[in-house]
Amino acid sequence: MSDVGIRKSAILLLSLGEEAAVEVFKFLGPKEVQKLGAAMAAIENVNRGEIDEVLQEFKAEIENRASLGASDEYLRSVLTKALGTDRANNLLDRILQGSESNNGIEGLKWMDSASVAELIKNEHPQIIATILVHLEQDQSAEVLSQFVERLRNDVLLRIATLEGVQPTALRELNEVLTQLLSGSDKIKKSAMGGIQTAAEILNMMGGVVETSALAAIREYDPELAQKIQDKMFVFDNLMDLDDRGIQLLLREVQSESLIIALKGTNPELKEKIFRNMSQRAAEMLRDDLEAKGPVRLSEVEAEQREILKIVRKLADEGQLVLGGKGGDEGLVE
Repeated sequence: MSDVGIRKSAILLLSLGEEAAVEVFKFLGPKEVQKLGAAMAAIENVNRGEIDEVLQEFKAEIENRASLGASDEYLRSVLTKALGTDRANNLLDRILQGSESNNGIEGLKWMDSASVAELIKNEHPQIIATILVHLEQDQSAEVLSQFVERLRNDVLLRIATLEGVQPTALRELNEVLTQLLSGSDKIKKSAMGGIQTAAEILNMMGGVVETSALAAIREYDPELAQKIQDKMFVFDNLMDLDDRGIQLLLREVQSESLIIALKGTNPELKEKIFRNMSQRAAEMLRDDLEAKGPVRLSEVEAEQREILKIVRKLADEGQLVLGGKGGDEGLVE
């Protein structure tokens, strides 16, 4: 959801009142609650016109959808076409069967990353890897960043070589996390882990950590390290997007974030961005880049990671097609 969409949702929830907002929050995931909660806390002095506009938009949306319904078969058909059989089945299991068997993991998703790291850091690296592939990639990246380098690299290697999660492994998780799984030998092997998951987690970490982890994996298995690197998509890979893809991305990115993220990038990428903006917007961006001055590399990498999250969201929605490579390193002019 874009920042504009989050703000509208926050205004809507504030307009509905406390009881209704509580009921809505029950149906949201941890990230959605965090984003909406922050947006609601930041809102002040909203004028009547904006409230009316949000309510009218919501009313129109409800009227458009009021007569819609979806059978399990319809959901399966649509999701399979959109995501492929394996990913669709994995998602459908969670949608149609509910989340009771994943209560432990769901609990971790609501915790801050430092607390999760503290909770699991003394477990066997294979168990840690199995836990992390069930979390969102950005949360897994934050958890891994709390570990010492040796443990972090060991866990990433295990994530990359994890071909699936067996019921026995899930029962181990049940011992580590309170009632993660009800436990049944008939439970299907879950399609978790693997090269793509490791690549996405590394994308979220960036910089020195990414380079170190890839080097450790390369020492163990050069071919595996190359496969992970091939699956990674870093900021310079925006050059591989077509003009339509760049334009889609620019609609979702805040100008201040873009200014910082473009610091130190190659001139070709900057020109590609400029070409896909209006002449006036491009001139303003050039001026803002020059006026910004030096920016810490950590800030640049942080904003680039946020933009890459948007890229991956658009890719997951089928609006972009990705392909990629790896790494970076002071103060960026």
